[in-house]
Parts: sequence; C-alpha cells; structure tokens
Amino acid sequence: MMAIGRTHWAIAEGFISSESLPASGRPLLSHEAACMLNAGDSEAHVEIMLYFVDRDPVGPYKLTVPARRTLHQRFNELTDPEPVPLDTDYASTITSDVPIVVQHTRLDSRQAEFSLMTTMAFAS
Repeated sequence: MMAIGRTHWAIAEGFISSESLPASGRPLLSHEAACMLNAGDSEAHVEIMLYFVDRDPVGPYKLTVPARRTLHQRFNELTDPEPVPLDTDYASTITSDVPIVVQHTRLDSRQAEFSLMTTMAFAS
C-alpha cells in the first residue's frame, strides 16, 4: 500500500486541565491526544517535542506506530522524559521517519456539558 501523510507535524495549541468531572474515569478524563495513522507498510518511529511559553522545550517522547495501524496517544499519559504538566499552555511538534497522518483531539470534562474538539495538525 502507498504511504499517505507527512513526516513533520505541528500542533500549536495544547492545554490539559487538572480538573475533570468527579469519578469520570479514564474515558471521560480531560485530555489531549495525537491520533496518528500509519497506513504504510513500515512501522513509524515517532518523536514528540513540547514547547512552552516560559521554559525550554521537553522531549523527545518516543513512540512507535506499527505498519497499517493507528495510535491514539494521550498527552497526559506521556511520562518519559517527564510528565506533561497540567494547567499549562504548550505546543508540540511530531516527527516520523515515514509518512503518517496526525489529528489532534481534546476532551474537556470540567463540566457536565463536556466538549470534544478535533482538528488536523499542520503538516509540512
């Protein structure tokens, strides 16, 4: 199958609230995610870098997306080299050694009328 996508992506907006609905559990926990599609025949070696308003970047966070698979990586589950800080504005870049497609999602469950947003990341 022909690979689709790009190898460099940017998500200019990021924020994970420390608040969620009480006892909401993992499915409804406030989070941000990079949803990555690797439609190619080779596994994708992915690196995520985080950028902040008032401190140096953090990363890379290293991931693998198997060939012909998808990975929905929650940013609040990234821990190495350090956890993503809550209640902090950030942006991210995603690089891959093979073309992938990246979509960004956010679930904000601070209120009973929670919101979900999604957008394609910027590709270069």
